[in-house]
Amino acid sequence: MKSVAVIAVPPVKTFDLSMPQMLLGAVRVDGRPGYRVTVCTAAPGIVTADTGGFDAVIRAGLAAVTTADTVIVPSTGAREQVDPPTIEALRAAAERGARITSICSGAFVLAAAGLLDGRTATTHWGLADDLRRLHPSVTVRTDALFIEDGPVTTAAGAAAGIDLCLHLIRTDYGATVANASARLAVVTPVRPGGQAQFVETALPPDGGQSLAGTREWAMANLDIPLSLDDLAAHARTSVRTLSRRFHEETGMSPSKWLLHQRIHRARELLESTSLPMDQVARHSGMGSAESLRQHMIRHVGLPPTAYRAAFTRDPARPA
Repeated sequence: MKSVAVIAVPPVKTFDLSMPQMLLGAVRVDGRPGYRVTVCTAAPGIVTADTGGFDAVIRAGLAAVTTADTVIVPSTGAREQVDPPTIEALRAAAERGARITSICSGAFVLAAAGLLDGRTATTHWGLADDLRRLHPSVTVRTDALFIEDGPVTTAAGAAAGIDLCLHLIRTDYGATVANASARLAVVTPVRPGGQAQFVETALPPDGGQSLAGTREWAMANLDIPLSLDDLAAHARTSVRTLSRRFHEETGMSPSKWLLHQRIHRARELLESTSLPMDQVARHSGMGSAESLRQHMIRHVGLPPTAYRAAFTRDPARPA
C-alpha cells in the first residue's frame, strides 16, 4: 500500500482537498487498499476554506509528509505567502525522493518551495500570468490538463485534479485499475495530460449535433484502420468540418485522439491478457508489434514487454 499526504494550505478549496481521498482512497488492488491517504496541515485544527459557508477540520500535522510516497498540494488561496513549515516539509520530501504534485493553485506553493525552478508546470489558465510574474524561473503552460516534469506533476483547474489522480493510479497500478477507479467515481477515464484545459464547445448548441456518436463508433472499431475520411463519413460531414468540430469538442485533433485511444487499449490488453504482441497490436489498431513497441516507448516510456511485466497482477492469467 502506497502512502499519500495531502497538504491543506489555508485558505483551502474544499472540493479539491477532497479529491485525492475520493479517488485514491477508493482504489482496491487484489482486494486490498492501494493507498493510505492522510490529509494534513501545518497547524492542525480548524482550517479556513475560501469558498465560504464552512471550514475544514484537519487533525494530522505535517509529520505525515515525512513518510509519504506521494505528496499532493491541492488548491489554496495562498499565492505569495506560504507558511515556512509547509515549505520545509515539501523541500524535505523532494530531497528524499517523494513524488510531489499540485492541483490548480497548489502550484504556487510548490513554486514558493523552489520545487518548480527550471521546470515546466501548469495551473488554472486564469492564474498562469500570476504564476509567471511571481516565479519567472518556472515555464508555465496553459495548454495541458497536467504536466509531469521529472518527480513533480502539476495539474490545471479543479476538474484536472481528477485527471491527475487517475494518472497517479495508472502510473502506480496500471490502466485497468485506473479505469475501475474512474467507473467507481462515475468520471471520464484517464485523459491525456496534453489535452487542452478547456474546449470551445463542451456542449453542442440547441439543435446542434455532437461527434460523441462518431467517437463511440471509433472506440468500437479500434482494431481496424480508421482514416479521417472514415470518421468524416460516419459523422456525415467533410474532413475539414470534422477536424474543426473534433478540436472544439475534445481539445485534440482526430488523429491525436485516436492514437491516445489505441495506446490506452493496448495498455489494457497488456495488463489483462496474455495475448502475443502482434495480437495486442492488431486488437488495438497499432498494426504490427514493432509499431506497438515504438508507440509504447514514445508515449508511455516502456516497451510492451516491460509494461506487461510491471503491471500484470497475475502473469499466468489466461487470455
